[in-house]
Amino acid sequence: MLTLEDIIANISDQDKGREFELVDPVDGKPTGIKFRVAGPDSETQRRSRLALTDELAEMADDRGRVTAEQRERARINSLARCVLGWTIEEYGKPIPFNHKNVVRVLMAGTWIQQQVDAFASDRAAFREVA
Repeated sequence: MLTLEDIIANISDQDKGREFELVDPVDGKPTGIKFRVAGPDSETQRRSRLALTDELAEMADDRGRVTAEQRERARINSLARCVLGWTIEEYGKPIPFNHKNVVRVLMAGTWIQQQVDAFASDRAAFREVA
């Protein structure tokens, strides 16, 4: 039986994140690029969703409209806030982990965004392993 303590413990565990490796979008082979991502029920993702709402509100014009480009930028910022770490290189050197670089990497390819987003929303990936 699942208890409230189990649920709370899982939320805490999801804040530690889980690592996954990107796969090539064409052949499905591992790329060597790894992301550590907070789980869908984590406080990290909750704060990211709240920040997304605030960001969109700040972007709105006097009629409350936000352009598609602004929404896309806010969505990527939100996804980037869910990334807790990584293993990725550029020109043979590790890319420093910070929000700006996470956004830059996510912007490098829609397939990267899709894989990170899919993992970040997959509760099964964050289930406690016995």
